[in-house]
Amino acid sequence: MRGVGGRPKNLIFASRGPKPEIGFADAINNDIVILSGEESCLVYDRPIGASGLLWSELVAWWGEVAPGADAAKLGARLQESLASDAERKLFATYFKSYRSALGEELPALLPQVYLHYDPAVVKTLRHRLPLPRQRMDFLMLLRNRQRIVIEVDGKHHFSENDLPSLNVYADMVSADRELRLAGYEVYRFGANELVGSGAEARITDFFEKLFRLHRIRQ
Repeated sequence: MRGVGGRPKNLIFASRGPKPEIGFADAINNDIVILSGEESCLVYDRPIGASGLLWSELVAWWGEVAPGADAAKLGARLQESLASDAERKLFATYFKSYRSALGEELPALLPQVYLHYDPAVVKTLRHRLPLPRQRMDFLMLLRNRQRIVIEVDGKHHFSENDLPSLNVYADMVSADRELRLAGYEVYRFGANELVGSGAEARITDFFEKLFRLHRIRQ
């Protein structure tokens, strides 16, 4: 497993409203600043080491960003960004199944993470299409530069105006290929898999296999 080259510098995640506008406080250091929409997202800008990003590290950061806040309040804030019952089920089952079992070694499960980012002005430019796959449903940063993308697919992933669309589907699989070639692992769930009977067992089975693959659990 080769992982992804480069070091994560800014994580813009947990988006729960309009896309925030960003600028550079220091372009040389790649330090960003939220110009508008700051209340709709979180920005993690601490160094991420060889162990990836752990839930315990995210909670410690949150306690400094929002003094007095704890893991429960962080979890509640992240859940506000979840867009469907299927996403909420995956998120809740992950922590129910592994928070105690893995303790301080639990990888952070980040919802609604921006990957590609173009400015609002792109809408006014001729012959310039918005960047594809701007946001991922979930991202995990594991040790050894392993980045795990988890997507929960509703009908908007393969339809347009409630009609099946080969163009929409082609854009999705093309973006998947680019991510995989860059070293990301991409896993997709159909939304129907994550609701109703058997959903919790299906989610747990996936994470068990993922953690064994990456030697997080034996």
